[in-house]
Amino acid sequence: MSAEDLCGYRPDPLGGRRLRGIASGTEGELMAVVAEEIPDFEGVLMTVPLACVLPRCGARRLRTSLTNVGVLG
Repeated sequence: MSAEDLCGYRPDPLGGRRLRGIASGTEGELMAVVAEEIPDFEGVLMTVPLACVLPRCGARRLRTSLTNVGVLG
C-alpha cells in the first residue's frame, strides 16, 4: 500500500512548515496534503492535491490548492 492510499493523504516536503495562503493571506502550518477528486467543468473527476493548513490563530483548518500557498521565511 502506498502512502497516498492512506485516506488520500500523501507526504509532502513542506509538512510542518509555516505557510501563507496566497489568496487569503492566512498564515499557518501545513498539517497534511490530501488528494481529493473534484469534477471539472465537464463533470469528469480529476484528482487535485489540497493543502490542509492549521492557521496560527487556531481557527478551523484551511483547505486550499497546494499551488495556492507560499513558504514563510
